Amino acid sequence: MPKRTVTEVLVCVASLLVATPVLAQELNAEPTDLARLAGFVRWSGAMVSLLVIIGAAILLRSVSAVSARLASTFASRRLAIQKLESFVRFFIYVAAAALVISLSFRVNQTVLTVIGGTLAVAVGFAMRDLVAAVIAGVTIMFDRPFQVGDRVEYAGQYGDIVRIGLRSVRMQTLDDNVVTIPNNKILTDVTSSGNWGELEMQVRMEFYVGLDQDVDLAARLVKEALLTSRFIYLDRPVVVLMKQVIRDAYVAMQLTGRAYVLDTKYEKAFETDVNRRVNRAFRQYGVEPPAMLIRGADATGAPAARRAR
Repeated sequence: MPKRTVTEVLVCVASLLVATPVLAQELNAEPTDLARLAGFVRWSGAMVSLLVIIGAAILLRSVSAVSARLASTFASRRLAIQKLESFVRFFIYVAAAALVISLSFRVNQTVLTVIGGTLAVAVGFAMRDLVAAVIAGVTIMFDRPFQVGDRVEYAGQYGDIVRIGLRSVRMQTLDDNVVTIPNNKILTDVTSSGNWGELEMQVRMEFYVGLDQDVDLAARLVKEALLTSRFIYLDRPVVVLMKQVIRDAYVAMQLTGRAYVLDTKYEKAFETDVNRRVNRAFRQYGVEPPAMLIRGADATGAPAARRAR
């Protein structure tokens, strides 16, 4: 037999002799660990725990049925009944979980350590967003991108900030809906504030007239309607801007009126009042909206344009 082969065989035999006691120790330890783990379980209480879970499920269905019946009977107390139902359901969940753990396991220091570690991990994951929102709330209070009472536009929602808390910001929209926004969302997104702590706020209104109309007259009528509104804040400038645009395939003159309303709560009333006045003035002075213009020539041969009918 070659010398190299003999050496390899001796190395393999030595390795087996060294590894055998270690492997035997691990094999002997495995049943011990399984037995120790099985010793934590109360097999007699496991069946009782199953009955507790079934009873809790039946009790939850009964609570939902009773709550629905009471809510239909006492309609004026519906919200209070639903809040009480939520509290009772939460109590049933906690009580059932505590009973199942106490009946199914022999609670000692080791079990408490395992349960405590599991709960700590679960709570850590669950409170990750909450902690981020709280930190963002503190940042918002110092940075102040907006204040309570500001009219703010955020993520397609537009309304007044009614509360700034540690976890979330509450906005009341113009449709009288309350929107709750987590602080960490607001801190990382773009937020537009119309008044930033002031009562007055600039309101932008657009009007369109035809290119063949007297745009100077139209601009003067828009400005008069703005200045004569009872909702205007006269300490700020009132301007009317003009720009030629294409709207609905028609070339038109866009008149943009910019004025300040005296209180943000009158914003829509201000817009309604001015639009009504401008519409009435346009009809009175014959200022017409955009229309298709047909170019041609008059009797003298000069270029002319007439409105399509």
